Amino acid sequence: MLTKGIRATAPLWPPLESAYDFVHRATQILANDEQDPGILVRERYMALVAQMQERSAELGPLQGAIEHFSHITDNFAPSLFHCYDIEGLPRTNNELERCFGVARVHERRATGRRGAITGVVVRGSVRVIAAVVSRNQCFSVDDLRPDDYLRWYALREQLQQCEEARRQQFRFRKNPVAYLAALEAQLLM
Repeated sequence: MLTKGIRATAPLWPPLESAYDFVHRATQILANDEQDPGILVRERYMALVAQMQERSAELGPLQGAIEHFSHITDNFAPSLFHCYDIEGLPRTNNELERCFGVARVHERRATGRRGAITGVVVRGSVRVIAAVVSRNQCFSVDDLRPDDYLRWYALREQLQQCEEARRQQFRFRKNPVAYLAALEAQLLM
């Protein structure tokens, strides 16, 4: 029975072996044992993806999977290789989720709240990054001084817009009829 099953599935094995070879090579490139900069890792990886696309017809039933893999890689390629240039930046989603989980646990311990904390919702882009980075290094006063004041002002403005949007949501929840009437009056002006 086993021999019969092996014979029946024999045509399916060569495409699987080829696909496994591609996955294994991709894993080696992304492991970056040579500690090459991100641009070199990207070039090697994108060359492998191009080779996968060229040979996708040979993979029979896996051709659709290779095309999907290539499409997703092209979409995310601009942001995939920063981890090789920025020391301490997590390389995998699991490592990144762990960083955010640690920040969430510290925020929960500091506030005692379990749900979404308004400060994290409004200022999360700053607070989470500060929590993650400050775990690994101490900063001096000079390190905290902004280098680019225009970017700093833009970030402050963005945070104030988030706070205002949050305030507006509270006003709506508090009295939806009055809030909608004020919006309607603004629209009709």
